[in-house]
Amino acid sequence: MVAAQRLVGIALVAALLGGCGADEYRLDELESADATPPPAVLEQQMSQGRAALARYEEAVAGAGERARFVPVGELTGQLGEWEPANGDHKRSLHAGRVVAVADLPAAPRSAGMVLWDSGAEQSFPLISASQALDELAMEHTEVCPDCEALEVTGARLTTAPVRTTRGAAKVPAWEYTLRGSAVRFTRPAVGASVSVKITPPSWDPYHAPVGLAIESATTKAGSRELTVSFTGAVGPASEPCGADYTGRALESANAVVVIVLTRPHAAEEMCRAIGAPRTATVALDRPLGERAVLEVQQGLPVAVTITA
Repeated sequence: MVAAQRLVGIALVAALLGGCGADEYRLDELESADATPPPAVLEQQMSQGRAALARYEEAVAGAGERARFVPVGELTGQLGEWEPANGDHKRSLHAGRVVAVADLPAAPRSAGMVLWDSGAEQSFPLISASQALDELAMEHTEVCPDCEALEVTGARLTTAPVRTTRGAAKVPAWEYTLRGSAVRFTRPAVGASVSVKITPPSWDPYHAPVGLAIESATTKAGSRELTVSFTGAVGPASEPCGADYTGRALESANAVVVIVLTRPHAAEEMCRAIGAPRTATVALDRPLGERAVLEVQQGLPVAVTITA
């Protein structure tokens, strides 16, 4: 289960009107709803959503055609289970504590094909096995001074599943072997340099982001409905400490920000900090297409599943 979040405040934002970058909000409509947040909370979430869309549009403009491939979530795959004697190796891998003890291969060709479940495909430049290991080390910032460095003894080019903003995809990947273990791990052979770079706003303890952060999204091809998943109350609003959820979408040409609206059982209710998987469905101005879905707190893309 995803780490539980404390349920605080009520967030409500109207849908973006006009599509593709317009952002007109019906505050009078919001004030007549069942759960109305304080004006300051409302404005902060609207501001976060607008800023997230602006950052993503800028990142897409900088990436150009490469913006079609935006992986999300954990990029390191594991094949096999750690042996009892190697139980701590999982921490080492997650901390990026890996070192090559043998020469690793270069990319056998200049480009490789990314194939989405939708049938779409596109060619991207490949990186060497050593470069992919370097990206693993740079990606993880976990401090783990007592983690033993894993020794990489070889690599081969294969494919691996990767979650992206356009759904699941099969991506060229390096599969690595380790000294002293039968476990292998994978990393994309399509480098981070060919993807969209999103820089979240710097952390400000005096102006912390508000609203529930969504974790993933699901839609059907050609549908205007988008269902998002997040961690919320265990029960419905009809029960003590429960809550009901709806959502609103802010849209631009290349992204959608989804804001989760909370209607709790009671205001300022003392509840245990226990969360459960919940969902909310929003209506978009047009089908999602190749647009990314962003969470409202930091404006980062989440994994999207697109079904037929």
